Amino acid sequence: MNLNKEKNFISAVVYVYNNENTIYNFLKYVDSILSEKFEKVEIICVNDSSTDNVKSEIKKYSEQSNSTITILNMSYHQGLELSMNAGVDLAIGDFVYEFETTNITYEKELIVKIYERALEGFDIVSASPEKNRNLISNLFYNIFNKNSGFQYTIQTDTFRIVTRRAINRVQAMLKTISYRKAAYANCGLKKSTLTYKNIQKDSIKVKKPKNDSANLALDSLILYTDLAFKWSIIFSVIMMLSIIIFVVYTLVIYIQGIPINGWTSTVLFVSFGFFGVFAVLTAIIKYLSIILRLIFSRLNYVVESIDKLK
Repeated sequence: MNLNKEKNFISAVVYVYNNENTIYNFLKYVDSILSEKFEKVEIICVNDSSTDNVKSEIKKYSEQSNSTITILNMSYHQGLELSMNAGVDLAIGDFVYEFETTNITYEKELIVKIYERALEGFDIVSASPEKNRNLISNLFYNIFNKNSGFQYTIQTDTFRIVTRRAINRVQAMLKTISYRKAAYANCGLKKSTLTYKNIQKDSIKVKKPKNDSANLALDSLILYTDLAFKWSIIFSVIMMLSIIIFVVYTLVIYIQGIPINGWTSTVLFVSFGFFGVFAVLTAIIKYLSIILRLIFSRLNYVVESIDKLK
């Protein structure tokens, strides 16, 4: 027995969706460093209603591992965020690793480094690649960070470690975390990011549901930023200016004495009517955003079963 191992209990929550080709090597890769570094380790694989043989691959690896491995089966496909919420709720570790992908693009040492950074007093530590070549993803983060007003910015990260204090803080703030990056960035606790150079340990690309990222991005911009309200204000101002110009034009025609019968009253009525509609829509959008912030925390995940392998 290695007496120099860390005594903190470590949980690793892994999001799994049709990863039968990568999950075995991923578990072997991560478990080897965690088991070497820590005395007590549990790995929770959240199976988001996969349709391949990923469960068999997890069970196959568990037979040769000394770590506690659990498969949490979601009742139906519920996406990354709700699935990871379920896994984190099940985790009992003092520190919890969150692995959102089984695609290995980093060296093993990075897994230890973010833990050591957490010991320096950071409750959330993320591992982020130096370069993100996804232009759409970069655009989303730029828009989000400029409009959120959060204490910390968010960016592409491959995995992170969070303390039990951070988990408890976020869960006290929100019953269900709709976007964990945003919740961690605005929970009031210290956050840090370690960057790394991308390496490709696994040539197999991990499958992702096509609409998950797009839906999450749109929902996050509505829930965590005031972007929709800002755009509605801008659009209302543009319409107001257009209406003013139209009204002035109508009055000029009236003063010149060449209006069409009923033209002035009709245009004025329609103009003020449109202005009122857009003003009301602006208020509605603002109130809807507030209501969404209040009620989305009632949403919850649905778990089918929990397979305790070891």
